[in-house]
Amino acid sequence: MSNRQTKSDVILIGAGIMSATLGSMLKELVPDWKITVFEKLASAGEESSNEWNNAGTGHAALCELNYTDEKTDGSVDITKAIKINEQFQVSKQFWSYLVNQNLISNPHEFIMQLPHMSMVQGEENVEFLKRRFEALTSNPLFEGMEFSDDPDKLKEWIPLIMDGRTSSEPIAATRIETGTDVNFGSLTRILFDHLESKDVSIQYNNQVMDMRRTSDGLWELKVRNLVSGTTERHTAKFVFIGGGGGSLHLLQKSGIPEGKGIGGFPVSGLFMVCNNPDVVEQHYAKVYGKAPVGAPPMSVPHLDTRFIDNKKSLLFGPFAGFSPKFLKTGSMFDLVTSVKPSNVLTMLAAGAKEMSLTKYLIQQVMLSKEKRMEELREFVPSAKSEDWDLVVAGQRVQVIKDTESGGKGTLQFGTEIVNSADGSIAALLGASPGASTAVSAMLDLLKNCFPQHIQEWEPKLKEMIPSYGMSLLKNPELSQEIQTSTSQALGLDSELQPAI
Repeated sequence: MSNRQTKSDVILIGAGIMSATLGSMLKELVPDWKITVFEKLASAGEESSNEWNNAGTGHAALCELNYTDEKTDGSVDITKAIKINEQFQVSKQFWSYLVNQNLISNPHEFIMQLPHMSMVQGEENVEFLKRRFEALTSNPLFEGMEFSDDPDKLKEWIPLIMDGRTSSEPIAATRIETGTDVNFGSLTRILFDHLESKDVSIQYNNQVMDMRRTSDGLWELKVRNLVSGTTERHTAKFVFIGGGGGSLHLLQKSGIPEGKGIGGFPVSGLFMVCNNPDVVEQHYAKVYGKAPVGAPPMSVPHLDTRFIDNKKSLLFGPFAGFSPKFLKTGSMFDLVTSVKPSNVLTMLAAGAKEMSLTKYLIQQVMLSKEKRMEELREFVPSAKSEDWDLVVAGQRVQVIKDTESGGKGTLQFGTEIVNSADGSIAALLGASPGASTAVSAMLDLLKNCFPQHIQEWEPKLKEMIPSYGMSLLKNPELSQEIQTSTSQALGLDSELQPAI
C-alpha cells in the first residue's frame, strides 16, 4: 500500500451527472477550492447517467402521469408536477448560464426540443386525462399544452401509434411542443471536460473502498487504483457520494447516524430499440402511458424519440427487471451486503409490504421477446418483431426507509440527499427524476452543507440561476422571461431543431 496522502477541499465520488453538476457549481462559486473526483470506471457518465441507461426525458412533468395523482373526489393533484417542472426550469437556467459563459459550446450535443405527450386508452382513463389537462393548463408553467380525443388529430400527432389501430376503445392524448430530450451522458462528459480544464483532478479506475473521520474533523478515504492495484489515502473537508446505486454502501461505511436505518431495493430496466430507420422516421415525440397496476413508477411505458450519437433513435419501455446488483457494473452481493443491523427490520418490513411489486418484477423478468412485443403493440399496433432489439438499461436503487406517513419499510420513489449534521459529507440516493433535477438537488446540498457560505455566494447563485430564491409559479412574468431566455441559449427555438 502506498503511503502517499493527498488533501483536497472537496472530494466527489462518482463521475456521473450529480458530481458533474456539483463540481461545476462549486468551481463557479469558489474557483480556488481544490476538487478531486474518484470514478471506478474508465470514463465519465458510464453508469446511471449514460444515455443508454436512462430515458433522457427532460422531466418537467409534461407527460408523466405518475406525477399527477387522482384524489378520491376525482380531482387531480398537480402539486408534484409543479415542483418537478420548477426544478427542471432551474436545471435549464444553469445550463444556459454555462452556454452564455462559453463553458458549453454546442447545447445541441445534449439537449433537443421534442414534443412531450401523454396517451391513454379506455373511457375512465380518457376522463382522467381530460381532468389532468384542465388542472395543468390552469397553471402558467404548463402553457401551450393541447388535448385531443379526435382520431384524425391524433393521426397528425402520432401517426405510428395510430396506424393499424382497429380497437373502438376511446383514446386521447395531451401534447406540448416545449418538451425536451436530454442526453445526460453527453452533458456529463461535457461538464467533466470543463472541470478538467479548470484543474479539477479526475481519477478514473479508482474505487473508494472505505472512509473514516479523522481526529481533526477531515474525512480520510481509502482509494484503490484498479489498474495498478495500489491503495492511497486521500483527505478532504467535504465529501459528496454521488455514485448512483453504489452510494448506499459508501454512506453506510461513513458511519454517520443519518445513514442508519436506510435500505435500498434494486430495479433494473430493459428497452426495445427500433432498428428500422423507416419506422424511426414515422415518430417524433416522447409518449408516456399509464403504468400497469403494481408496477413501480419507473416502469411507466413510453415510446420515445431519442437523439443519441447525433442519430435519431426510437425506444420503447422500460420493462422492469430484477438483479441484486446496485450498479450495472456492480456485484451480485450488493443487496445482501447492504443489509445491516440498523436497517434489517426496515428491509424486512418493506419485503412484506411490497409483495405485489416483487411479483410484478418476477413476471417482467420471465417475459419472452414476443410477450414484450405484445406490450409494444399496445402502443404501435403494426410493430414487427424483426424491427426491434432488446437493450439492457441502467440499474436503479429505490430508497427504503421508515416514514411517518408510510410506516416502517416504506419504498421511496424519487431522489433524496442524506447529509451529516455538520454538513461535512452528503450522499445522493434514489432514482427518477434524478438527473433532470440535478441542479435543484445540488442547490439543496449547498444550503444544507455550506450554510456559512450561502450569503456570500448568493449574488453568484443568482447570476447562474436567475430564479434563485423565488418561485416561478408565484412570478409568472419572471417564469415567462426565463423560459424565453433559456430556450434561446439552449437552441430550443423550433426553427433551430433538426429537420425531421
